[in-house]
Amino acid sequence: MAKSITTERLIEEAARRLEKMEDMKPPEWAKFVKTGVCKERPPSQNNWWYVRSASILHKLSKNKSSGISRLRKVYGSRKRRGHKPEHKYPASGAIIRRVLQQLEKAGFVKTEKGKGRMITAKGKLFLNEITKAPEK
Repeated sequence: MAKSITTERLIEEAARRLEKMEDMKPPEWAKFVKTGVCKERPPSQNNWWYVRSASILHKLSKNKSSGISRLRKVYGSRKRRGHKPEHKYPASGAIIRRVLQQLEKAGFVKTEKGKGRMITAKGKLFLNEITKAPEK
């Protein structure tokens, strides 16, 4: 993948393109769900599902393979526990699992037996098109 744009810009543009795809529609419960046990409220951003999907696709392009438990660790955060010390908790596995299933259905990700999920050539091409697209 070419290093022509920043990661933040890549994820924004990928989220915008994923929004237009029929396979990547968020489930009904996505409006009400928190992204982890450490969060107090659901995400306030309207397109958070697509941003998370684009971010997961980007993470898979950086690593050879990754599973749900590793991605839960990556997207987890610290929980405030009053006077007790903070602890890191993993993110919601249901969200990550559903996003990976949608990315598989779209053809961007495949499941490799014993290795976890990996990005496909179509997924790499999708991200490369975004990096090579001219800036607006």
